[in-house]
Amino acid sequence: MEASVAIQSLPQAPDDEELCRIVDEVIDYIAQQGYNYYVGPFETTIEGPYDALMDIVKECQHIAIRAGAPSVAAYVKISYKPEGEVLSIEKKIGKYHE
Repeated sequence: MEASVAIQSLPQAPDDEELCRIVDEVIDYIAQQGYNYYVGPFETTIEGPYDALMDIVKECQHIAIRAGAPSVAAYVKISYKPEGEVLSIEKKIGKYHE
């Protein structure tokens, strides 16, 4: 796995319930992409090929808008290693979730 991306999607919403509904749609989209992912309390981390992950990050913004957000901000962290593998989710936090 050459890349790991953490994305925090922050759609504009009138209340917490609507915010969670929109974020859930973004997470559902990520889950359907077939890559290993981990949902945390502030961001979702995805592992896979760099270009595919960049497409997912881009589409997450569109998903939030289509779900009803008038605007969306995102914070994205990227670990990319074209030769070899980046440190996996399991290696980073697996020992804390046994």
